[in-house]
Amino acid sequence: MARLNAKIALGCSVLMLASQACTDLTEKTFDVIPVEGFGDTPAQQAALIGPLYAGVRGYFGNLSNLNAATDEQIVPTRGGDWKDGDQWKRIYEHSWQAVADGGTFFNGAWGYCYNNITAVNQQLATAKDPALVAELRALRAFFHYSAMDWFGNAIIADALSATQSKQSTRAEMFAYIEKELLAIYPQLSAETGGSFYGRMNKPTVDMLLAKLYLNAQVYTGTPRWQDAVTRLNNIVTTGKYSLPADFFSTFSTNNSGSPEIIFAVPFDRTKAGGMNLQMRTLHYRSQLTYNLGSSPWNGFATPTEFYNSFDARDTRKQMWIVGQQFDASGKPLDDDGVPMVFNPEIPAFAMPAGAAGRLAGARSQKYQIQRNNTFNDQDNDFVIFRYADVLLMRGEAQFRLGNTAAALTDFNLVRARAGMPAYTTATLTLPEILAERGRELAWEYHRRQDLIRFDQFTKAWRFKPASAKFRELFPIPNDQIILNTNLKQNPGY
Repeated sequence: MARLNAKIALGCSVLMLASQACTDLTEKTFDVIPVEGFGDTPAQQAALIGPLYAGVRGYFGNLSNLNAATDEQIVPTRGGDWKDGDQWKRIYEHSWQAVADGGTFFNGAWGYCYNNITAVNQQLATAKDPALVAELRALRAFFHYSAMDWFGNAIIADALSATQSKQSTRAEMFAYIEKELLAIYPQLSAETGGSFYGRMNKPTVDMLLAKLYLNAQVYTGTPRWQDAVTRLNNIVTTGKYSLPADFFSTFSTNNSGSPEIIFAVPFDRTKAGGMNLQMRTLHYRSQLTYNLGSSPWNGFATPTEFYNSFDARDTRKQMWIVGQQFDASGKPLDDDGVPMVFNPEIPAFAMPAGAAGRLAGARSQKYQIQRNNTFNDQDNDFVIFRYADVLLMRGEAQFRLGNTAAALTDFNLVRARAGMPAYTTATLTLPEILAERGRELAWEYHRRQDLIRFDQFTKAWRFKPASAKFRELFPIPNDQIILNTNLKQNPGY
């Protein structure tokens, strides 16, 4: 935005010199964009909202950490590496502390939501174009949705205010978000792709409403399965989305053209950084495999049981890196003299120093790893909503409504692309639906929400004992409670 201001100021200065007589001494200001009259054209509107969408990039950064609270991602301790005061152990086993872990996991997530909401509110204070206002309100609702999902009892910030905001219940948050999205829906554009790629339009808002309704029983106590189906039908009937034959094309370094993407966060390694999943998951010496500019951090892996949930026939299993690793020339790599073989078996959460611990765990290559990349960041756009999830969500809602035939049609479209046998009325069950969502959507950060909806988030899994029900909500960050005396901590903390 600063560069845009400079360009406009420079243009105004040139016009001033060309048109003003030397005897005209009236002072005019040319170093700011006039609030009145700016934002009336598509180009001007894009200039205004571009910085607001840049804030969505924090979605990846925050959820890549919070996803360690699920059964699909683990950040084990390897000698002294990734011990970090046992914070990753606490997030994995659901023993996180509201104060001690607030700075790492929770305060940043809260700030992501409300800093972005404030920025949107600032723009809404002067926006006049109905389509622009609708888009901004939809974006604001998206940030409120994240706050409601993660923290439950949060803040409805629908305008700029100089006073401390009051806290709302999760049900109140739900009602506000739903009302906002339904109110602005008619004014939203139905256009997809092109200038509307990565922006709030009707299909994105349909998806957001469907997420609300699919999880309504968790959020409000009242199921809304048919409402979810209705919104998902809206997306399907546009005819604008499809499943590409190649599952991995949607996650390539040039994935913005995928017909599956409904809403994504644009990233660019030089101009819009932050997409660094490869650095988080790859081994230090994987630098030689992909000819990277720096050594990865050898942290994130997938738990053994989650890796084993993939059938050998499932093409999606290729998202995991296991086995012997090689350098860019094809030469086998080693780790301190030990063959560099990624072993999907993780024997303990805290492993002793040495090659065995460093090599434990399958690593992710779902998002294509950018070879010969001198930057830590990559060009892949991070996908938030996509068409396969539309089919899986609609199939689940139909199944819960008793419409098994319709559910089978949706699930089997996704299964067929993965090279897996079709479900039948005998094999499609609620536990299998959760498992299939895990295989399709691994590391796309829907897993916590799914586990909670299926009442599985607090169950025990390897290295994690059963946890209390209150852990389904993250704690309100202590820093925020200090700043706003209206905020009360979530029960249990």
